[in-house]
Amino acid sequence: QRECISIHVGQAGVQIGNACWELYCLEHGIQPDGQMPSDKTVGGGDDSYNTFFSETGAGKHVPRAVFVDLEPTVIDEVRSGTYRQLFHPEQLITGKEDAANNYARGHYTIGKEIIDIVLDRIRKLTNLVPYPRIHFPLATYAPVISAEKAYHEQLSVSEITNACFEPANQLVKCDPRHGKYMACCLLYRGDVVPKDVNAAIATIKTKRSIQFVDWCPTGFKVGINYQPPTVVPGGDLAKVQRAVCMLSNTTAIAEAWARLDHKFDLIGRGILKGTKRLKLKQEQVYCNAFLNAFQT
Repeated sequence: QRECISIHVGQAGVQIGNACWELYCLEHGIQPDGQMPSDKTVGGGDDSYNTFFSETGAGKHVPRAVFVDLEPTVIDEVRSGTYRQLFHPEQLITGKEDAANNYARGHYTIGKEIIDIVLDRIRKLTNLVPYPRIHFPLATYAPVISAEKAYHEQLSVSEITNACFEPANQLVKCDPRHGKYMACCLLYRGDVVPKDVNAAIATIKTKRSIQFVDWCPTGFKVGINYQPPTVVPGGDLAKVQRAVCMLSNTTAIAEAWARLDHKFDLIGRGILKGTKRLKLKQEQVYCNAFLNAFQT
């Protein structure tokens, strides 16, 4: 069993993270104070949810997460919200003011004041375990149906699988049809049987628009959880009988890094308060090395 640590940064990251942990709690029956009435054991039994939660000696489940924001308003909403007792107070880290969309101000002045405490909290969660160089997967989810259309849509396993290979269902802006897949992990939930999954994958492999690298033409990994997806009460998404999340390693992700590299160039042309051009160039070299790795 491996543990996953979530790091939520900035206003968008904190707000998405707060909603995400609310969903995790609903999925596993964990109450806003971290207690889990259905769990009669401490550290034993089927504790698969401990991938994301750490269980204390008193049976409380604490998210393996760190929330970071230079401006305290958004994280203060977490501190005072419904799930305020769920998170460890030391893992909610804020500064006194934001960087006002100024990279140099965030990197060299305001951000520098809290970087040490942030790294300290992350080290405690990781327990100083070394990790290999990160590779960035492309995440896709289907179906995405609004609550208004809940009674008009009933997507089959084949349809939601095909949707995962469409740009409209991706969480990163890039076109997978312009790249090649190295591996795909399809995680299904709900009313799904292996026979339908195998048939859907077989159909995917016959499409010319979906290409795989020569050295890994059968790179599919499948997981099925027969419990349907849980929805947050009052949310925008409809409750569906089946859904799939795909994590894929594709060369098309280079498009996103190319856009980032272009923005790097634009920053380098301006004169930014307190910035060091050599430092920016070093970071750009790393970015380009990662970009070249996918292009070759």
